[in-house]
Amino acid sequence: MIIELLQYPCYNCIHRREEKMEKILELLAVVISAYIIGSIPTGYIIVKAFTGEDIRTIGSGSTGATNVKRVMGKKWFFITLLLDAFKGALPVVLAALFAKTFTGIGLLPVLAAVAVIIGHSKSVFLKFTGGKSVASGVGTILALNWQVGLIIAAIWAVVTFCTRYVSVGSIVALSLSPFIMWGFHAPIAYIGYCALGALYIIWLHRSNIQRLIKGEENKVR
Repeated sequence: MIIELLQYPCYNCIHRREEKMEKILELLAVVISAYIIGSIPTGYIIVKAFTGEDIRTIGSGSTGATNVKRVMGKKWFFITLLLDAFKGALPVVLAALFAKTFTGIGLLPVLAAVAVIIGHSKSVFLKFTGGKSVASGVGTILALNWQVGLIIAAIWAVVTFCTRYVSVGSIVALSLSPFIMWGFHAPIAYIGYCALGALYIIWLHRSNIQRLIKGEENKVR
């Protein structure tokens, strides 16, 4: 009787429908949770807690580590940088560890990465304002492939040190990320994410690019 039921076409249709629904729910859960984690405004919270000021009204208006440095110095720059990188890595690691669907192509970790960097730059807690997603973006790459992430972080540090421009270090490092990911024979989804993520973060730096062209961009001191 059970065997006959399992062979009945309608039972198979219902079972397939349930499987599809589970995949959709898992995908939504990953994206929404990653976006919320990405939306946690680390720099805003730190500056607000210690000075009472709204970092969005200071300097570039960004909630990222570079703007935190303008208010609170190098120590809090590095603390914010590390917390934002951790915030970027966490949802990607969780998606990679616990995902049950699309595991062969690494889709869910990539969707988590996309949601994180969007959350950081368009935080639901700050009326869809935020930072420029560099540290959180590097965190996502570290989670996808730690070797590539370390190389990107090293390139960012070297270029920033040599040019004294954080924006230049960020743009150069992330622009190279898809090529470095490709060099490590990573899944195509990872390479595609690095390419799209780099374009998005460069777009977020469009005001910095304009200031660089005019010679008005602030240097790191």
